[in-house]
Amino acid sequence: MTQKHIATVHPLPSSILHNSVEVRRQYTRAATRRAVQFIGRKLRIAGRRAQAATPEMPEMPQAMQGGH
Repeated sequence: MTQKHIATVHPLPSSILHNSVEVRRQYTRAATRRAVQFIGRKLRIAGRRAQAATPEMPEMPQAMQGGH
């Protein structure tokens, strides 16, 4: 799965392109969005694997739990 990484989410007019603060801000925003998506995807995969690896525990009768 190839992914095209673009720095600017919204193309900027050339007059703003030379404003390095705005360009940096867009790079940061795009990178943050990618990082959040990446971490979210990893957490979902880990959650699915943990759920698949954990067997369902049957309900134990009250007498077997040592209850009074």
